[in-house]
Amino acid sequence: MLPNPLVRLRKQVASEGRDRISKSAEDYLETIYVLSREKGYARVLEIARALNVRAPSVTQMLKKLRARGLVIYERYGVVRLTEKGMAIAMAILARHESLKSLLLALGVSEKTAEEDACAMEHVLHDESVHALKKIADFLTNAPAGLKCLRCIREGKHLCLSNK
Repeated sequence: MLPNPLVRLRKQVASEGRDRISKSAEDYLETIYVLSREKGYARVLEIARALNVRAPSVTQMLKKLRARGLVIYERYGVVRLTEKGMAIAMAILARHESLKSLLLALGVSEKTAEEDACAMEHVLHDESVHALKKIADFLTNAPAGLKCLRCIREGKHLCLSNK
């Protein structure tokens, strides 16, 4: 469970909208969050490898993120998310995981689901992601053999044909 101030900050970030942050900045925040979950920080070269970019590009973005109060970073040092940066990163990751879950439930391959979720997480409205998450939860928690899941995957109304 998240501490109360972080929960409030996530809600504030969500209500303000993420459209003030570029897709690229969102990718950096999400990557820093994922990389730092284990040890509490990330390094420039780790971020560069994860995003398939060069280290100078990472440094340039980190300066922008630091200016916005989203990361703590000193040249040649480690990178940490601020509370606001973490709240944004966690919201983006939650969107990503919801969308990927839906795509996997629909039978999309792991690789394609990952790529498409990464693209979709930046453009869909929160309302749309919330609705898609409900569908993903319904599909992934459905009992084995439930016809509606087969109906969606096969594109047929099996329940109407008693198959």
